Amino acid sequence: MEYPEKGSKLYLFSIVLVAVLGGLLFGYDTAVISGAEKGLQAFFLGAKDFVYTDVIHGITSSSALLGCIIGSALSGFFAQRLGRKKSLAVAGVFFFLSALGSYYPEFLFFEYGKPNYSLLWMFNFYRILGGVGVGLASAICPMYIAEVAPSNIRGTLVSWNQFAIIFGQLVVYFVNFMILGEHTNPIIEKTAHNLYIVLPESDAWTIMTGWRYMFGSEAFVAGVFTILVCLVPESPRYLALIGKDNKALAVLARINGISKAREILSDIKATVEVKSERLFSFGIMVIFVGIMLSVFQQAVGINAVLYYAPRIFDSMNMGNPMVQTVIMGIVNIAFTLVAVFTVEKLGRKPLLIWGSLGMALGALGVAVSNLVTVPPIIPVISIMVYSASFMFSWGPICWVLISEIFPNTIRGAAVAIAVAFQWIFNFIVSSTFVPMYNMRLGEMGDRFGHMFAYALYGVICIVAAVFVYKLVPETKGKTLEDMTALWRNRNKK
Repeated sequence: MEYPEKGSKLYLFSIVLVAVLGGLLFGYDTAVISGAEKGLQAFFLGAKDFVYTDVIHGITSSSALLGCIIGSALSGFFAQRLGRKKSLAVAGVFFFLSALGSYYPEFLFFEYGKPNYSLLWMFNFYRILGGVGVGLASAICPMYIAEVAPSNIRGTLVSWNQFAIIFGQLVVYFVNFMILGEHTNPIIEKTAHNLYIVLPESDAWTIMTGWRYMFGSEAFVAGVFTILVCLVPESPRYLALIGKDNKALAVLARINGISKAREILSDIKATVEVKSERLFSFGIMVIFVGIMLSVFQQAVGINAVLYYAPRIFDSMNMGNPMVQTVIMGIVNIAFTLVAVFTVEKLGRKPLLIWGSLGMALGALGVAVSNLVTVPPIIPVISIMVYSASFMFSWGPICWVLISEIFPNTIRGAAVAIAVAFQWIFNFIVSSTFVPMYNMRLGEMGDRFGHMFAYALYGVICIVAAVFVYKLVPETKGKTLEDMTALWRNRNKK
C-alpha cells in the first residue's frame, strides 16, 4: 500500500469538521429548552390529573441531563467496544429520535394536545434519549478530535468543538426566535397558594404548538450529522489500540505524511502495549484532576444562565428577553474564538485562571445588583461579563484538558468518568436554579434568591481559580503520549 509523503490539512479539517457537528448538536440540544420552557410549562399547567410545580418544571427542563449522565458514563464502554466513529453515529440516531419524539410526545399512545402525568413521563423519556446522545457526543467528539490532531494544533482543533457547541446554542436561539415570530410567551403568575396559573390572554399557539417546533427543528441537523459521521475514518489511536496498525498508519499518513506517521505510530504503540492497565495505574491525582475540572465547569453555574436566559433577562426589565438572549449568544461566540486563537499561545492554565476571575466579577456584580438599586444595564452587563469569561476559558479549555490529560491506556474510561461527573453537576445546577433563584426572604422578596444564586456561583469561581493554579498541569505543546510519562513521574513523587 502506498502512503502519501505529505499530510493533507484539508483532509484533517474535513474530518474534524464532521466531529465538530456533534458539538453543534450538543449545544443545540441543551439550549433548545431556553426558548421552549415557558410554553412547555404553560402546556403542562393545563393538566387536570396533577399539579405542575416549580420543582417538576426544573426537573423537566433539565431531564435531558439525566440522559447526559447515562450517555457519558457509557461513553467509555462505547468508545472501547464500538470505536469512536460508530459511537458518534449512535449518538446521532439518539439525537434524531429525541427531536421527533419531543416534537410529538403523544405519538401512538396519547391524544394530541391533552396534557397529563403520563404524557409528562413520555416527553421526559424522549428528552432523556436525546441526553444520552449528548452525553456520548460530549465525551467522544473531543476525544476523537484530540486523537486525530497533530500535537501543535490539538488545542485549537478541540477548542473548535466548544465553538460548535456555542454556535449550536446561538443557532437555536435564532431558530427559537424565528419560530416564536410575532407570537409571545405565555403569561404565568404565581397565586397566593404558591401555585402557577396561565393568564387567559396568553398566546394559545405558543402553549400548544410553538415549543414543539423548537424541539423538532433539531431533527434535520441530527440527520445530516449521522450520515456524515459514517464517512469519516476511525481514530488512529483506537485502531492502534485494537491492533489494526496498517489502518492506523494509513489515517496518520493522510494527516501527517508517512515519515511523521511512522514516528507517531511508534510512540502510540509504546504506550498501548499494556491494554489492560487499571484506571488508577497512574495514581488517584490524574482522575481527581479530571473529575474536578468537570465539576467546576458546571458548578460555576453557567448552564443555569444558558438554559434560563430569557427568564433571567425578563426579570431585569430590559426589553425583549429573546433579543437579549440572541445578543448574549453572539457575545459567547466572539469570546469562544478568543480561546480558539490563543490556547496554543497562552496555554491552558492562564486562560482558566483569568476566566474564573472574570466570571467571579460578573456573578458578584449580578448579586450586588439585587442588594442595591442600580440601573438595569448593570446586571445585564454583569451577566455578559460572566458568560463571556466562561466562553474563553472553562467552556473550551475544560474539554481540551479532559481530552488530552489522560494516558492512552486509560483515556476511554477516565474521560467517561470525568464527563459523567460533569453532567451530574450540570443536572444539579440546572434543576436547582429555578427554586434557588425564586427563594424569597422578608422585604427582599425573590431578590434574595437572585442575589444568593449569583453570590454562590461567584465564590465557586474563585475556588476554581485556586484549584487550577495549584493542581492542573499545563499541557500546551505536549503529545498525548507525553501524558503517560507526566503522570507516572507525578505518581512516583
